[in-house]
Amino acid sequence: MLLDQPTIEGPEKDWFSLLKQGIWRWPASSTPDKGGNTVFLAHRFSYTGPHGAFYYLNKLKISDEIGVIWNNVTYTYKVVSSTEVAPTDTSIEDSTADARITLFTCTPLWHPVNRLVVVAKLESKS
Repeated sequence: MLLDQPTIEGPEKDWFSLLKQGIWRWPASSTPDKGGNTVFLAHRFSYTGPHGAFYYLNKLKISDEIGVIWNNVTYTYKVVSSTEVAPTDTSIEDSTADARITLFTCTPLWHPVNRLVVVAKLESKS
């Protein structure tokens, strides 16, 4: 799977409007070229456009690959976990020593009370 949507950059104070535009990189997180934990958020659905960028995030399984193009370099990650956490769990945004991406969105569909979190660790870059 290649994240084939633009990645939006912008301040945390504008998070709601930024998420309407696609996949937003959490500004306090790293970037793929720097290693550590790069955190991406996106809507799973909206009531005006039912399929958000992360609509099918729940379909990712352990060992699935995710490609991210960052500054014209393709980073390939392998999924290591998919979990649900409470919206108050900010540990998913923590810095890490290993290079990874953390993708999260609201869940379940149409009655979002938790966050669906997929973590994938860097396998290669080209």
